[in-house]
This record gives sequence, C-alpha cells and structure tokens, in this order.
Amino acid sequence: MRGRAAAVGGVIAAAAGLGAAAVWVRSSPWPAVMVIRAVFDRDARRTVAQLERHAPPGPFRELHDVPYGPVAGRPAGTFDLIAPATFAPGDATAPDHPTAAGGSVGRGAGRPVVVWVHGGAWISGSKGHVTPYLRHLATAGYVGVAVDYTIAPEAAYPTAVGQLGDALAHLVRHADELGIDPTRIVLAGDSAGAQVASQLAAAIVNPAYAARTGIRPALEPEQLAGLVLHCGIYDLDAMTHLTGVLEWGFKSALWAYTGSRDWSATEAADSMSTIRAVTGDFPPTFISGGNGDGLTAAQSVPLAERMRAAAVPVTTLFWPADHEPSLAHEYQFKLDYADAREALDATVRFLDEVTGT
Repeated sequence: MRGRAAAVGGVIAAAAGLGAAAVWVRSSPWPAVMVIRAVFDRDARRTVAQLERHAPPGPFRELHDVPYGPVAGRPAGTFDLIAPATFAPGDATAPDHPTAAGGSVGRGAGRPVVVWVHGGAWISGSKGHVTPYLRHLATAGYVGVAVDYTIAPEAAYPTAVGQLGDALAHLVRHADELGIDPTRIVLAGDSAGAQVASQLAAAIVNPAYAARTGIRPALEPEQLAGLVLHCGIYDLDAMTHLTGVLEWGFKSALWAYTGSRDWSATEAADSMSTIRAVTGDFPPTFISGGNGDGLTAAQSVPLAERMRAAAVPVTTLFWPADHEPSLAHEYQFKLDYADAREALDATVRFLDEVTGT
C-alpha cells in the first residue's frame, strides 16, 4: 500500500508541477525567451564563425568592453570599437583606452564612425556578434562601434533605447580620444537592431516624434550622416497577422520587450513603428533584406517606399523573389555567399557617399 500511495503521490506531484509550469508559461514570457535565445545564440555562433573565416587581415586598433553610462538610473553598458590601425591627421595621439576628458564636437580630427546596434529580437544577441563584421568597415577606413544594451526581459522598453542614446552621447564627449568625427555618425543595425537604430534616428530628426515618445535626441540632426538598416522591423501592425511558430516567437519577444502580453495595444508598440515617423528630414538611408526573408516584403520594402515618398535619399539592395540561393534573414553576415559580399560592398559605397570619405 505504501508503494502504491507513493506512486499516486508522485503522479499528483508531477501533475501539480505541470500545472505550475503551465501557469508560468501563460503568465511570463521567460519560458519562450529561453527557447528563442538558445536558437538565436546557436545561429549567432555559426554566423560569427563564418565571419571569422572571411576576416580581413588588418591590423586594427581595437578597444573592447569600453563602459558607458549609467545615466538617469539606466544600467551601464559597454561597446567595442574597431578602427584602422593608422589614424587620420590630428588623432594619432589618441590613447589606448578612453579617459574622463571630454571630446571636441568640431570636424577634422577623426574618422567617420558607424555605430551598429545588434539584433536578436530584442531578447538575445550581443555586440560580439557584429564586431567581426565591423573589421570589414574598418578596412574601408571607418571606425566601427558595436554597442551592447540590456536585452529583455531583464529590462523592458524603453531601457535599451535610452542606453543606446547614452552610448552616442559618450562617443561625442570622447570623440578626440576615440579618434572619431562626431559630425559624421552613421547609425546602423540588423533585425531588431535595425528597428532600434531607426527609432534613434527618428528621435534625432523628428521633434514631434521625440516629444510624443519621450525619447531624448542623442545627437543634433546635422551629426547624423546616414542610416544603414539590414533585415529590420519598422511596422509592428504588419506583424500582427503572423501565424504558427513565427507568431509565437514574435509575440513572445514583444511581450518580453514591452512588458505586456497585450503588446500591440501598448504605447511602446506604437512608438516602435518608425515607418509612421518618417519625414523628409531623415538622413540618407541604406535598406536591404534577403528574398528568402519574410520581413523584406513586409517591412523593408514598405519603409523604402515611405522614405522615397517623403523625398528621403534611399539606397536599396533587394533581390527578385526567385533569386538563388534564397537569402534568409540576416543574410548580409553570411559572407560565404557572394550576395552577402555584394551587400558589404554596397554598404561601404553608401558610407563613402554619405560621409564624404
């Protein structure tokens, strides 16, 4: 009897555990986030390995885990900086590590800088996933900065946007030390990072948007030379029609990032749809996405069309639907493919144009 009672007790305990787990799944985004992170981190490791197979020879001047913040109670973050080993005239005395001294905002000393916001559905990823790509931009003469921010659900919106603004302010203050030109800043991002980069740009050039969202502009409009957006999300309304595993993943990520299971009804979701914030004051913008990525037709192409309608100078790189190989999400980092290398060349040509390099 005791054995049967113990077995029954075990079944009851297991059922209770499953019930508690089911409640946790329904009441928290954490279970889904852990699954999505595992998948994304696995894919990111593969992508980094592929980037490293195509690593340019260098040499480079590199700073890693440089701190910025905290500001106004937001968590501190870090960034990596990748620069050509040879500095432009006037910045050859830049130290190996930043100090507390302020930087000049005047043009002339440093190189143009590309500040890259990593992707990962707002709930995964790190600066280390894009730092290898920035070495290619450094080869072309640019300073690349990959910024880390606090991902969700560890911090909800708008913490990451505020942190990235803090990082931009840090770069401007320390421009001389870092060897960058604070009047030639290009914001860039991939996937969710492209959404955040577009949001930072909107706050800088669109005062009405900044006032409505409460996002403090991190730069003056004339400091923002351009915008590079790969495989991003700019219209959250268009994402409410997803089905299947894509719906589950996207809604789980937005639940974690906005802090609300009913994310589509939040002010955060409204302000994240930067396609509605486009005006003619946006900087020249480069937009790309793969033909095998559903976000291209649903997000990247409509954003490009909206920008052109507002007379924003837009450069696009898209492929026909039947292009082979089919280029999936984040194709631009897969440098084993000739199309990804073409995208890199096109990105550098765009940077040369908008920064006058």
